[in-house]
Amino acid sequence: MRHAEQLNPCQKQAPTTVNPVNSNHDDPPKLNTMAPNPYVLASDNSPALLPLLRENPSLASGQDDHGYSLIHAAASYNHLDLLRSLVQEFNVPIDLKDEDGETALFVIETVAAAKALIELGLDPKIKNDVGQTAREKIQEEDEFPDVAAYLAMLESGQTESAGGAAAAGSDSSMDLPPPPEGLQVRVGTMPEQTEEMNLEVDAEFRRKLEELAASEDFNTPEGQARLRQLVEDTIAEQQLGEERNVRTRQD
Repeated sequence: MRHAEQLNPCQKQAPTTVNPVNSNHDDPPKLNTMAPNPYVLASDNSPALLPLLRENPSLASGQDDHGYSLIHAAASYNHLDLLRSLVQEFNVPIDLKDEDGETALFVIETVAAAKALIELGLDPKIKNDVGQTAREKIQEEDEFPDVAAYLAMLESGQTESAGGAAAAGSDSSMDLPPPPEGLQVRVGTMPEQTEEMNLEVDAEFRRKLEELAASEDFNTPEGQARLRQLVEDTIAEQQLGEERNVRTRQD
């Protein structure tokens, strides 16, 4: 929920008001400038915001009546340099919650924003007031499946294994949505044959994902539908492989 969008339109500019002219006409009208709204400045990534915060550092950690913060605004609108400045320069807590108990991770729309928040120390397992993680809410709303897939991987603790698989492939694959929940690479904790199978599945998933992300219609409804189908097919294939391994060990 982008609270900045719901602000009164008059807050997006600094309006002026004119004081009544004295009856004796001795003094000219006086102009009073309304203070700029930092949440609107953050949503617009305005260059005026950081100077304002340096003059008034307490504004950086402020929250509106709904708990909306500059951290939420910067992450929601994908202004990642601003997000880092808020945390690193102004020491704003990365885990600020709004009135629904939701951190900035609940309002993001890109994998890049998710990565930035995690790198800055935000715990992806934090739940809102109704008991949902950010991944669960984003997945339920079904608007940003690549973000949901990335958060699912974080929840299952596969960042290192997925990152290693990506490094073995092309550098461009590091920017692609990682495997979703259900793709597992358990190096050192499973038999060698099963480990090799999982690595192969992960590499094949990334190859297909790279091809899909390179297509012109990746961000269209059709492209996102193909992404969801790829995720579902990959999970189903791995589950089938695990069932076969279980039967083999039992035999």
